[in-house]
Amino acid sequence: MRHVLILGGTTEGRLLAAELAPTALRVTSSLAGRVAQPRLPAGEVRIGGFGGPEGLADWLRAEGVDAVVDATHPFAAGISHNAALAAAATGVPLLVLRRPGFTRVDGDRWLPVPSLAAAADLLPRRGERVLLTTGRQSVAAFAHVDGAHFIARSVDPPEPPFPPSFEVLLDRGPFTVSGEDALLREHDIDVLITKDSGGAATAPKLTAARVLQLPVIVVERPPLPEGVPVAPDVPGALRWLERLG
Repeated sequence: MRHVLILGGTTEGRLLAAELAPTALRVTSSLAGRVAQPRLPAGEVRIGGFGGPEGLADWLRAEGVDAVVDATHPFAAGISHNAALAAAATGVPLLVLRRPGFTRVDGDRWLPVPSLAAAADLLPRRGERVLLTTGRQSVAAFAHVDGAHFIARSVDPPEPPFPPSFEVLLDRGPFTVSGEDALLREHDIDVLITKDSGGAATAPKLTAARVLQLPVIVVERPPLPEGVPVAPDVPGALRWLERLG
Protein backbone atom coordinates (compact mmCIF):
# COMPACT_ATOMS: atom_id res chain seq x y z
CA MET A 1 0.00 0.00 0.00
CA ARG A 2 1.50 3.33 -1.07
CA HIS A 3 1.71 5.92 1.68
CA VAL A 4 1.04 9.65 1.22
CA LEU A 5 1.88 12.14 3.95
CA ILE A 6 -0.11 15.40 3.90
CA LEU A 7 1.38 18.21 5.93
CA GLY A 8 -1.99 19.79 6.65
CA GLY A 9 -3.93 22.23 8.73
CA THR A 10 -5.58 24.00 5.81
CA THR A 11 -8.85 23.58 3.94
CA GLU A 12 -6.90 22.27 0.96
CA GLY A 13 -5.20 19.66 3.13
CA ARG A 14 -8.54 18.41 4.43
CA LEU A 15 -10.05 18.32 0.94
CA LEU A 16 -7.09 16.35 -0.41
CA ALA A 17 -7.30 13.86 2.46
CA ALA A 18 -11.02 13.42 1.80
CA GLU A 19 -10.30 12.63 -1.86
CA LEU A 20 -7.53 10.14 -1.08
CA ALA A 21 -8.92 8.38 2.00
CA PRO A 22 -11.41 6.15 0.08
CA THR A 23 -8.68 4.97 -2.32
CA ALA A 24 -6.16 2.15 -1.97
CA LEU A 25 -3.59 4.60 -0.60
CA ARG A 26 -2.59 4.94 3.02
CA VAL A 27 -3.10 8.60 3.87
CA THR A 28 -1.64 10.32 6.93
CA SER A 29 -2.28 13.99 7.70
CA SER A 30 0.11 15.74 10.05
CA LEU A 31 -1.14 18.77 11.99
CA ALA A 32 1.10 21.15 13.90
CA GLY A 33 -1.14 21.18 16.97
CA ARG A 34 -1.32 24.97 17.26
CA VAL A 35 -5.13 25.03 17.30
CA ALA A 36 -6.86 23.64 20.38
CA GLN A 37 -9.72 21.99 18.47
CA PRO A 38 -8.60 21.47 14.86
CA ARG A 39 -10.90 20.25 12.13
CA LEU A 40 -9.63 16.72 11.65
CA PRO A 41 -9.20 15.37 8.11
CA ALA A 42 -10.15 11.93 6.86
CA GLY A 43 -7.65 9.10 7.18
CA GLU A 44 -4.88 8.76 9.75
CA VAL A 45 -3.93 11.86 11.73
CA ARG A 46 -0.81 12.72 13.72
CA ILE A 47 -0.44 15.92 15.74
CA GLY A 48 2.80 17.65 16.66
CA GLY A 49 6.18 18.42 15.18
CA PHE A 50 8.74 15.98 13.81
CA GLY A 51 11.87 17.44 15.37
CA GLY A 52 13.23 19.40 12.44
CA PRO A 53 14.18 18.14 8.98
CA GLU A 54 16.18 15.22 10.38
CA GLY A 55 13.23 14.05 12.45
CA LEU A 56 10.90 14.34 9.48
CA ALA A 57 13.34 12.41 7.29
CA ASP A 58 13.52 9.64 9.90
CA TRP A 59 9.69 9.51 10.04
CA LEU A 60 9.43 9.27 6.24
CA ARG A 61 11.82 6.31 6.23
CA ALA A 62 10.26 4.56 9.22
CA GLU A 63 6.70 4.90 7.89
CA GLY A 64 7.54 4.03 4.29
CA VAL A 65 6.22 7.29 2.87
CA ASP A 66 6.10 7.37 -0.94
CA ALA A 67 5.05 11.01 -1.45
CA VAL A 68 4.66 14.18 0.61
CA VAL A 69 2.20 16.97 -0.06
CA ASP A 70 2.94 20.19 1.82
CA ALA A 71 -0.54 21.65 2.29
CA THR A 72 0.41 23.86 5.23
CA HIS A 73 -0.52 27.52 5.66
CA PRO A 74 1.22 29.85 3.17
CA PHE A 75 3.06 31.46 6.11
CA ALA A 76 4.26 28.19 7.67
CA ALA A 77 7.71 28.76 6.18
CA GLY A 78 9.51 26.64 8.78
CA ILE A 79 7.76 23.35 8.05
CA SER A 80 7.91 23.98 4.30
CA HIS A 81 11.67 24.47 4.57
CA ASN A 82 12.02 21.33 6.69
CA ALA A 83 9.89 19.32 4.27
CA ALA A 84 12.11 20.32 1.35
CA LEU A 85 15.25 19.29 3.23
CA ALA A 86 13.72 15.98 4.37
CA ALA A 87 12.47 15.16 0.88
CA ALA A 88 15.90 15.88 -0.60
CA ALA A 89 17.57 13.71 2.06
CA THR A 90 15.26 10.74 1.51
CA GLY A 91 14.45 11.02 -2.19
CA VAL A 92 10.72 11.13 -1.42
CA PRO A 93 8.81 13.23 -4.00
CA LEU A 94 7.44 16.50 -2.57
CA LEU A 95 4.69 18.78 -3.83
CA VAL A 96 3.62 22.12 -2.36
CA LEU A 97 -0.16 22.54 -2.45
CA ARG A 98 -0.56 26.28 -2.09
CA ARG A 99 -3.70 28.24 -2.86
CA PRO A 100 -3.20 31.52 -4.75
CA GLY A 101 -2.93 34.72 -2.78
CA PHE A 102 -5.61 37.37 -2.61
CA THR A 103 -6.32 39.27 -5.83
CA ARG A 104 -6.16 43.04 -5.73
CA VAL A 105 -8.99 44.81 -7.58
CA ASP A 106 -9.91 48.39 -8.38
CA GLY A 107 -10.79 50.31 -5.24
CA ASP A 108 -8.51 48.39 -2.91
CA ARG A 109 -6.23 50.51 -0.73
CA TRP A 110 -3.59 47.86 -0.08
CA LEU A 111 -0.24 48.64 1.52
CA PRO A 112 2.02 45.60 0.93
CA VAL A 113 4.78 44.98 3.46
CA PRO A 114 7.37 42.19 3.64
CA SER A 115 6.92 41.29 7.31
CA LEU A 116 4.95 41.75 10.51
CA ALA A 117 7.67 44.07 11.78
CA ALA A 118 7.23 46.26 8.72
CA ALA A 119 3.46 46.28 9.28
CA ALA A 120 4.00 47.48 12.85
CA ASP A 121 6.36 50.23 11.64
CA LEU A 122 3.83 51.44 9.06
CA LEU A 123 0.78 51.34 11.30
CA PRO A 124 1.15 54.59 13.31
CA ARG A 125 0.79 56.60 10.11
CA ARG A 126 -2.28 54.73 8.90
CA GLY A 127 -4.87 54.35 11.66
CA GLU A 128 -5.75 54.24 15.32
CA ARG A 129 -8.37 51.47 15.48
CA VAL A 130 -7.00 48.26 14.05
CA LEU A 131 -8.55 44.94 13.11
CA LEU A 132 -5.63 42.50 13.31
CA THR A 133 -6.20 39.19 11.50
CA THR A 134 -2.67 37.84 11.25
CA GLY A 135 -3.05 34.93 13.69
CA ARG A 136 -2.65 34.48 17.42
CA GLN A 137 1.11 33.98 17.27
CA SER A 138 1.74 37.31 15.55
CA VAL A 139 0.20 39.68 18.10
CA ALA A 140 3.53 40.06 19.88
CA ALA A 141 4.94 41.83 16.80
CA PHE A 142 2.69 44.79 17.67
CA ALA A 143 3.29 44.83 21.44
CA HIS A 144 5.41 47.98 21.25
CA VAL A 145 2.88 50.01 19.24
CA ASP A 146 1.38 52.90 21.20
CA GLY A 147 -1.45 55.16 20.11
CA ALA A 148 -3.57 52.44 18.49
CA HIS A 149 -6.32 50.15 19.78
CA PHE A 150 -6.14 46.59 18.45
CA ILE A 151 -8.99 44.13 17.98
CA ALA A 152 -7.18 40.84 17.35
CA ARG A 153 -9.29 38.12 15.76
CA SER A 154 -8.12 34.52 16.00
CA VAL A 155 -9.44 30.99 16.47
CA ASP A 156 -7.70 30.53 19.83
CA PRO A 157 -6.55 33.14 22.38
CA PRO A 158 -3.37 34.89 21.23
CA GLU A 159 -0.03 34.66 22.97
CA PRO A 160 1.51 37.59 24.88
CA PRO A 161 3.07 40.11 24.91
CA PHE A 162 0.16 42.31 23.85
CA PRO A 163 -0.11 45.95 22.71
CA PRO A 164 -1.04 48.46 25.45
CA SER A 165 -4.58 48.88 24.08
CA PHE A 166 -5.89 45.50 23.03
CA GLU A 167 -8.90 43.19 22.95
CA VAL A 168 -9.50 39.71 21.58
CA LEU A 169 -12.25 38.50 19.28
CA LEU A 170 -12.39 34.69 19.06
CA ASP A 171 -13.96 33.54 15.82
CA ARG A 172 -13.39 31.07 13.01
CA GLY A 173 -14.21 31.46 9.32
CA PRO A 174 -15.69 31.20 6.82
CA PHE A 175 -16.84 34.81 7.07
CA THR A 176 -19.33 36.82 5.01
CA VAL A 177 -19.08 40.28 3.50
CA SER A 178 -22.11 41.49 5.47
CA GLY A 179 -20.67 40.14 8.70
CA GLU A 180 -17.29 41.72 8.07
CA ASP A 181 -18.88 45.03 7.15
CA ALA A 182 -20.85 45.00 10.39
CA LEU A 183 -17.73 44.15 12.39
CA LEU A 184 -15.69 46.99 10.86
CA ARG A 185 -18.48 49.49 11.48
CA GLU A 186 -19.29 48.30 15.00
CA HIS A 187 -15.68 48.66 16.15
CA ASP A 188 -15.07 51.85 14.15
CA ILE A 189 -12.08 50.24 12.45
CA ASP A 190 -9.94 52.56 10.35
CA VAL A 191 -7.19 50.12 9.25
CA LEU A 192 -7.04 46.37 8.64
CA ILE A 193 -3.89 44.27 8.97
CA THR A 194 -3.84 40.85 7.37
CA LYS A 195 -1.59 38.28 5.76
CA ASP A 196 -1.82 37.35 2.08
CA SER A 197 -3.10 33.91 3.02
CA GLY A 198 -5.57 33.67 0.14
CA GLY A 199 -8.71 31.57 0.18
CA ALA A 200 -12.41 32.31 0.03
CA ALA A 201 -13.04 31.79 3.76
CA THR A 202 -11.29 35.00 4.81
CA ALA A 203 -11.50 37.13 1.64
CA PRO A 204 -14.78 38.89 2.65
CA LYS A 205 -12.88 41.20 5.01
CA LEU A 206 -11.04 42.63 2.00
CA THR A 207 -14.30 43.26 0.17
CA ALA A 208 -15.78 44.99 3.21
CA ALA A 209 -12.65 47.12 3.62
CA ARG A 210 -12.84 48.10 -0.05
CA VAL A 211 -16.46 49.21 0.30
CA LEU A 212 -15.58 51.31 3.35
CA GLN A 213 -12.39 52.58 1.66
CA LEU A 214 -10.18 51.43 4.52
CA PRO A 215 -6.44 50.99 4.10
CA VAL A 216 -5.30 47.37 4.34
CA ILE A 217 -1.75 46.54 5.39
CA VAL A 218 -1.04 43.22 3.65
CA VAL A 219 1.90 41.09 4.81
CA GLU A 220 3.39 39.37 1.77
CA ARG A 221 4.04 35.64 1.66
CA PRO A 222 7.45 34.14 2.40
CA PRO A 223 9.15 32.53 -0.62
CA LEU A 224 8.59 28.87 -1.37
CA PRO A 225 11.49 26.39 -1.26
CA GLU A 226 13.40 26.43 -4.54
CA GLY A 227 12.97 23.60 -7.00
CA VAL A 228 9.80 22.15 -5.44
CA PRO A 229 6.76 21.74 -7.75
CA VAL A 230 3.66 23.69 -6.78
CA ALA A 231 -0.04 22.96 -7.34
CA PRO A 232 -2.61 25.73 -6.78
CA ASP A 233 -5.50 23.43 -5.89
CA VAL A 234 -6.54 19.91 -4.95
CA PRO A 235 -7.17 18.71 -8.54
CA GLY A 236 -3.61 19.74 -9.39
CA ALA A 237 -2.28 17.77 -6.42
CA LEU A 238 -4.30 14.71 -7.47
CA ARG A 239 -2.86 14.90 -10.98
CA TRP A 240 0.66 15.08 -9.54
CA LEU A 241 0.04 11.99 -7.42
CA GLU A 242 -1.38 10.13 -10.43
CA ARG A 243 1.76 10.88 -12.43
CA LEU A 244 3.87 9.33 -9.67
CA GLY A 245 2.02 6.06 -10.25
